[in-house]
Amino acid sequence: MPLLADRRVPYDWFDGRVPDNVDIHDDAYIESAFSFEECRALAPHAVRIARGAHLYSATIFDIGERGRVEVGECSMLNGARLICDERISIGAFATISWNVMFLDSYRVPTDPLLRRALLKSVGHPRLLPFDPAAAARAITIHDNVWIGFDVCVLPGVTIGEGAVVGARSVVTEDVAPYFVVAGNPARPIRELERPSERPTP
Repeated sequence: MPLLADRRVPYDWFDGRVPDNVDIHDDAYIESAFSFEECRALAPHAVRIARGAHLYSATIFDIGERGRVEVGECSMLNGARLICDERISIGAFATISWNVMFLDSYRVPTDPLLRRALLKSVGHPRLLPFDPAAAARAITIHDNVWIGFDVCVLPGVTIGEGAVVGARSVVTEDVAPYFVVAGNPARPIRELERPSERPTP
């Protein structure tokens, strides 16, 4: 679905435009430019949405000045939130359920006194500035991953190809390819058959 000449989304309920540094393939589907209202990335081509990808309502790209996001071919994000200060990469044919949260940084210090000082200094804005002490670590989601609703994926995590993450899990460590994980923190439940291991009909 190509954007209009002024970079607005056709039939959008939101009176806004997609930022110039967001590359959206003409064959991708974007429900609303509101998804990019919190995108503050400065780099050219900071966001890339590939052919056949679908971004449904309430999917939010909360991207800091240095952040970069890639969404692969035919992947679907249904109300996910991406908090990105370095890089979040989602492969092809990924299914991301509603209320999934990806965060590649915590943005504020974990020390409560330092966190309180930061909040006082900025006057509690809607969008907190990135604290350099809260180092960002890239998140990588490989092809054919399925992530259930209300999942939280923490900084530095890689989820391998074909993996499944159960609903309401908190993913703190890497997930091996073709494993089902679940829980808080997420732990392996079982291994799935790989495509080459499936019997032919």
